[in-house]
Amino acid sequence: MKEPLYLISDGVLYKHSDTLYFANKDIGKKPIPVENVSDIYCYGNITVRSGAAMLLMQKGIPVHIFNRHGFYEGSLYPRMQLNSGLVVVKQAEHYLDPSKRIEIASEIVRGIKHNALQTLKYYSKKGKNVESFIADIEKEEASGDINSIMSSEGRIWSSYYASFNDILNESFVMERREKRPPTTELNALISFGNSLLYATTLSEIYNTYLHPSISFLHEPSERRFSLALDMADIFKPIIVERVIFNLINNKIINNNDFNKDIGVLLNASGKRKFIASFDEKINTTIKHPELNRNVTYRYMIRLEGYKLIKHVLGDKRYVSFKMWW
Repeated sequence: MKEPLYLISDGVLYKHSDTLYFANKDIGKKPIPVENVSDIYCYGNITVRSGAAMLLMQKGIPVHIFNRHGFYEGSLYPRMQLNSGLVVVKQAEHYLDPSKRIEIASEIVRGIKHNALQTLKYYSKKGKNVESFIADIEKEEASGDINSIMSSEGRIWSSYYASFNDILNESFVMERREKRPPTTELNALISFGNSLLYATTLSEIYNTYLHPSISFLHEPSERRFSLALDMADIFKPIIVERVIFNLINNKIINNNDFNKDIGVLLNASGKRKFIASFDEKINTTIKHPELNRNVTYRYMIRLEGYKLIKHVLGDKRYVSFKMWW
């Protein structure tokens, strides 16, 4: 089974005699079995030498680059191994046709809404006072034009994030959602988790026939693979936030895991704790009701891509992932 490789320390990726190595002053050089690697996440100051880059691209292994703040900067994205001109053309048609785009975008927001509500209802059963936030989110309807749908999505996230103070212990406070740079520990955790999920989603899109730049809810962008933004948003409440709640409420992470520089950022210790919890969560298996077998959360993201392909080809209407347990 292939697994992601997370590089938090500074170092060099290089190839020698058809073997990939990671080396730095602390560990010396360590061989990396590329046949077992799904993708690589670089959080340290990593030098990727040309031989290593070519080997990784030949093996179809995406390399995601994050800056010292933990923000996603870009990817070494291999040449598409799964190509279908028909899928890309149909995907573009569904973006260009307003009614077709709205149908997909509204279903994405319905998935976000459902999963946010399921998370809040879970904590409501555990005695957390989140009923008012549940009521606010339940009022939202993903309808109208794209701007109206995105406005509804924004209000869902606003109510959802506002509930965090009633879910988390008092050492971490949500004042308002901030991104670049985050000025509180909680915002730092959300931004770090969102970037990690975005890159993971991009890796899963690579394993489908979809083009990562043609999106439906977010506007396609020259600097982002916007389809990964669409798909990642559906899974944020059940992956990123569940990881954050677990880390904070079980006191796995604390104020010593952050640095205050330009804003508040996770330090190396904090990044390791978050990545370990995220990796455990995303590789947790759940029983898929249609496939009738256990699949990981990570594979559920890939299945979302398969469902979009079936939709744009006219085989089966797209229904976004909605947590059922």
